[in-house]
Amino acid sequence: MRIAVTAIFLNSGPLEGYGHYSIELLRELVEQTNHQFLFLYDRPFSVPPIHHPRITHEIIRPATRQPLSQAIWYHFAATRIVRQWKADVWIQPYGFSSFFSRTPQLTIVHDLASFHLPRALPWYHRWHYRLFTGRALKKVAQLAAVSNSTREDMQGVFPFLRSRSIELLPGAPRSGFHPLDWEEKSEIKSKYTEGSEFFLVAGSIHPRKDLMTVLKAFSLFKKWQKSSMKLVIAGRWAWQNEELQEKIKSYKYRDELVITGYVQEDELNRLTGAAYALIYPSQWEGFGLPILEAMQAGVPVIASNHPALEETGGKAAMYFDAGEPEILYEQCLRLYKDESLKSRLIAEGIERAQQFSWEKTARELSRILYKLVPEERKESGTTNS
Repeated sequence: MRIAVTAIFLNSGPLEGYGHYSIELLRELVEQTNHQFLFLYDRPFSVPPIHHPRITHEIIRPATRQPLSQAIWYHFAATRIVRQWKADVWIQPYGFSSFFSRTPQLTIVHDLASFHLPRALPWYHRWHYRLFTGRALKKVAQLAAVSNSTREDMQGVFPFLRSRSIELLPGAPRSGFHPLDWEEKSEIKSKYTEGSEFFLVAGSIHPRKDLMTVLKAFSLFKKWQKSSMKLVIAGRWAWQNEELQEKIKSYKYRDELVITGYVQEDELNRLTGAAYALIYPSQWEGFGLPILEAMQAGVPVIASNHPALEETGGKAAMYFDAGEPEILYEQCLRLYKDESLKSRLIAEGIERAQQFSWEKTARELSRILYKLVPEERKESGTTNS
């Protein structure tokens, strides 16, 4: 099979949600199969994000930095290259698609946050998503979602999808996340928190992540508990953070707050493994990879009660009402005062994380892709499968 892949999120800077999901899933798909792959990028890179002799890497202009350039890239420039390469199928891992390609496309949808939290995006991105998302979803041969929650949301926002097949391709924890021994934890705590225990918030910093709720909850924790506990926020500053930055300048417990900026993957693995607990406060997500990665590292999780996060964490996590700092504080306090609860969450979290694997998701992806290949190409043997 000849598989084209839109890979623009794999070389556009530090990897985050979409990028981590895509690179893990695609790496596993390449390893499992004998297919030929064409990875399509929108800007140069020094080292291919996935290196394999069956992968051809193609850089196509223009760079997809704005809605107009993105439309040109998807609908015209990349479409032409995919046609010339004679791809059997085209994987679209980021929810978009080409309107004009005749190659069967599989689009993976992570979430529809832009429809529920539009103010968290610049106006031109909101306009672009509102105008073109529905058309993009109509065009493709097959849709997939990363969770049941996202699938149901797609069908709610776009009623025409209720009659369409939407496959499930869930994420999984990356292999680098694992429990740390006492010495490793001590080393990390010495480096970041002067030896103190800490709650961790990991991920890019923008309004959807709702860090204001975490800061208010942590204030309550410090006010009422005689504890050296600190709060570590690990992630790059993304957009619309002016109010949060002003809040941090005057934050009463600023000395108990550690903001690391973007952390490389190996360091994030260790930082997660050393945490007292992961707090995942996001107002809207499609899946929640950090939840599973913390669980795999033997770290308890307290997450907002968004349906996708409850679907990911199951009964192995604690939850709080999104946007309610008092409830988050109460959950942090429960965990802090109940060692048996913490031990149970750690054991159940490790077991929960084991239920997800990139190998299993890649097998499902391979099955879906083969289903999309036209019968005449299968019969003629041109798929190279």
